[in-house]
Amino acid sequence: SISLTSSPAQLKPPGESVKLSCQVSGYVLTDYGTGWIRQQPGKTLEWIGIIWGGGSINSGASFKNRFTISRDSSNVLYLDITSLQPEDTAVYYCARYPQR
Repeated sequence: SISLTSSPAQLKPPGESVKLSCQVSGYVLTDYGTGWIRQQPGKTLEWIGIIWGGGSINSGASFKNRFTISRDSSNVLYLDITSLQPEDTAVYYCARYPQR
């Protein structure tokens, strides 16, 4: 079975940085695209970006500057956010895409 487990909630002050993680099991990150989405309180889902199996990355226009997606050889996906802003308060989800 496929499981994606994101890191616990974190509380950080504005201006700091945070690194979110997503441990993947049941498939290999180099085989499928896997990305991040978020939901701010009371708002709809926002697509942050995706790292494809081959390693290329696509990001939403609003997330190109402070948000960085990466992965490691332990099958963990990461989202680095720098210069945190109040509007970054949200639930962050990792998700697999059906495409490679």
